[in-house]
Amino acid sequence: MVDLGLVGYPLGHSFSPGWFGRKFEAEGVEGSYRLFPLENIGELPDMLDANPSLAGFNVTVPYKEAILPFLDEVTPEAEAIGAVNTVRIERQDGGRRLIGYNTDYIGFSESLIPLVNMLSGLVNVTNPGALILGTGGAAKAVAYGLVSLGIRFTAVSRTPDMPNAFSADGHKVIGYGDITPSLLAANHIIVNCTPLGMWPRTEGCPALPWDSLPASSLCYDLVYNPAVTEFMRIAAERGATVKNGLEMLHRQAEAAWRIWRQK
Repeated sequence: MVDLGLVGYPLGHSFSPGWFGRKFEAEGVEGSYRLFPLENIGELPDMLDANPSLAGFNVTVPYKEAILPFLDEVTPEAEAIGAVNTVRIERQDGGRRLIGYNTDYIGFSESLIPLVNMLSGLVNVTNPGALILGTGGAAKAVAYGLVSLGIRFTAVSRTPDMPNAFSADGHKVIGYGDITPSLLAANHIIVNCTPLGMWPRTEGCPALPWDSLPASSLCYDLVYNPAVTEFMRIAAERGATVKNGLEMLHRQAEAAWRIWRQK
């Protein structure tokens, strides 16, 4: 019996129980995937004590960064990103060790590669650049994925002068008002790492100079509910290639499954 779960708050509309339920069935594995909505990350140790059969769990907002002090070990990738979305529990001699991983960057990178290849063929881009909208844990995973693919990036924040994960690492952070037509032309990839446009507030959208968006742009929204966000709709109207975060979600879940099932 493989006992897995998801930690975050709130969790009412998570896709994970259904996805992993189908995964158990497809792999012929007896298991369960449960939701653990913790109002405070400080509740984590008690939750683990109450569930001694738990083999691992995913971590979602708002705890991908806040969970770090509770872990015994993190992988180099997760440490570099500064966020964890997958935890493997190793148990021996009556104790437990929590090992943190980040599979978000894997899911993002794997889903982006075909689009970058297509973009390069369309506009002969040999040194693509990207704008990352947002500076939270998901944005850090996206940045790591972009760098792993050799793609330079610029981070964009509503409050560029406030401390954030990127400025703490020495990266320049700009505001939305700093996005000019020439900057859009030099950065063919735009990744929305903010929750703007997510259900139920589907009217939300990052404040970009949309009339200056080149038709050769690739606009990737980490939001997957709704399937077509306002960010994607506006970009598509201007001829851009668009993609939501559903494939990234599936691929990061596959990577988490491999971590939990390793012997």
